Amino acid sequence: MTELKSLQNHFLIAMPSLEDPYFSRSITYICEHNGEGAMGIVINQPSNMTLKELLEQTDKDAQFSDDTAEQIILAGGPVGQERGFVLHTDQGEWSSSLTLAPGIVVTTSKDILSAIGHKDGPDSALIALGYAGWEAGQLEHEMQENAWLTIEADTDILFQTPIHKKWQAAVQKLGIDVWQLTPGVGHA
Repeated sequence: MTELKSLQNHFLIAMPSLEDPYFSRSITYICEHNGEGAMGIVINQPSNMTLKELLEQTDKDAQFSDDTAEQIILAGGPVGQERGFVLHTDQGEWSSSLTLAPGIVVTTSKDILSAIGHKDGPDSALIALGYAGWEAGQLEHEMQENAWLTIEADTDILFQTPIHKKWQAAVQKLGIDVWQLTPGVGHA
């Protein structure tokens, strides 16, 4: 049996042929990948919620600045949509954080939300509700079926590229034009 190559700190780029409405043209940041499965956060699917609305639900006394109130919360995946995840640069100390790669941290405690609302949070942060999960071998099978392309994560795409341009930016980083991606790619 071949050794599993971990895709932690990689992007999964949905192929155009992937028609699942949740993952269509999605880009997922892989937080964890091992023999037991994989977990990631979709970084280019906006939810219909803003930071202000999320803070009002999680902390009745929350305060926020006007320019952070309208920050879009991402739909991070179809699993655990009541759970929040903040992908961010590595400034600050939060109650529940895990460093995923140099300069990339995930925090699941709500203390970071009010800090972001007050502009006291990390320089760059994505807030998502829910995550994408794969059982052991499931992601590898989907990759063999040409559902996904992968590249090493890029902090510019992760934090600086606008939500609606992330998928195309990741595809271009592969050195492929979007029109070159066809459903039959990789079948010999």
